Amino acid sequence: MVPYIQAKGVTLTFRPKNRDPVTALQGLSLEVRRGEFLTLVGPSGCGKSTFLNVLLGLLRPDDGDIQLDGRKIAGPGYERAMVFQEFGLLPWRTVLANVELGLELKAVPAAMRRGRARDLINLVGLTGFEHHYPHELSGGMKQRVGLARALATDPEVLLMDEPFAALDALTREEMQRLLVDVWRETRKTVIYVTHNVAEAVYLGDRIVVLTPHPGTVRAQVRIPMPRPRDTLSVEFLEYQREVVSHIVGR
Repeated sequence: MVPYIQAKGVTLTFRPKNRDPVTALQGLSLEVRRGEFLTLVGPSGCGKSTFLNVLLGLLRPDDGDIQLDGRKIAGPGYERAMVFQEFGLLPWRTVLANVELGLELKAVPAAMRRGRARDLINLVGLTGFEHHYPHELSGGMKQRVGLARALATDPEVLLMDEPFAALDALTREEMQRLLVDVWRETRKTVIYVTHNVAEAVYLGDRIVVLTPHPGTVRAQVRIPMPRPRDTLSVEFLEYQREVVSHIVGR
C-alpha cells in the first residue's frame, strides 16, 4: 500500500547572506498513514518546524521530495492547513469571521461559510462566543479559534507547530483532550510538533524522534495505548522514558 504522506531523502540548507550555510534537514525519510496522529519530537533546532513548512509547501527542499497521496508537494494547497503556536487571529475580526476566513478566500457563499463556521465553533466548544473579538478571549480560547479556522476548509492534513506551548499547564491539558476529541471526530491526518515528551505520548499514534541538526529520523516509537490515556500509568511513563532515551541518544 502506498503511504498517504511519503518524504524521501529530504535535504534543505538555509543560505543567509553574509553567514555560513545551515543545513536544517539531511536525508529525512518518513511515511505517514492516512488518518494517523503522528507526533514529531527532537532537540531544539533539529528541523521540526522546517519539515512542517516543507510539508505545507512554503519551503522547497534542495534534494528529495514529499508526496501527498501519490502527488508531489510543489506549493501550498487547501488540502493542508497549519495551526501555529502564535494564534495569528485577525484582531479586527470576530471569532465567527476569523473561522470563516479560509472559506471566504475560497469564495464560498456567505450562508454556507457561516453555517460551516458555526458548526466548527460548536465542535471546539466556543458556542456563545461567535461575536467576541480576539482581545476578549483567553489563550486557550484563541487556540480553539485557530483550530476551528484550520478545519474550516476541510483539509486532509492538519499540521500543528507547538500550538499549546504558550498555554498554562491546566489549559494545555484541556486543549490536548479537545484535540484528541476533534481528531476522533474528523479523522484528519495530523502531524504535531512538540518539545514536550509527555504531550507527544499522550497525543500520538506514533512518535518520530529527530536527530540534532541537521535533522533526520533517529527513531520511531509506536504508542498502542487506548485513549484516553492515563498519564500516571506505568506504561505511559515507560513510553516517556523510551522517547527521552532516543532524544538524548542513549
